[in-house]
Amino acid sequence: MPHIVVEYSANLDAAMSIEALTRDVHRAVLATGTFKPGAVRTRAERRDIFVIADGDPQNAFINVIARIGRGRPPEKRRGLAEAIMAVLDQETATLAASRGLALSVYVAEIDEDGALRKNNLHACMEQKAALGKSAE
Repeated sequence: MPHIVVEYSANLDAAMSIEALTRDVHRAVLATGTFKPGAVRTRAERRDIFVIADGDPQNAFINVIARIGRGRPPEKRRGLAEAIMAVLDQETATLAASRGLALSVYVAEIDEDGALRKNNLHACMEQKAALGKSAE
């Protein structure tokens, strides 16, 4: 955990690099120190059909949902939300000056009763660290 989804309106593709935004959100989540690197998964989901506010086709949105395991105190959840929002603010500042733009971040705890997980990412990260390797 966490699973981070950067959901965005398709009209942002020509205005900014969603790939860079997704990588920067991922880095910001890691920088909080709340999660081990092998636990963080970040992806973007483009929304082709959307209506925002008055329906102006220039209006845009970015909504980030961070789904995390239960048990983190409120200040950790708030810190995660603030770290993500700081990235959104920074990377959309110029864009927000020229069009309607809605930014939102939600941190939600996963219902563990209905969740199953299986991965080898933590072991892979430990192996890479032991060998002094990094993806970046």
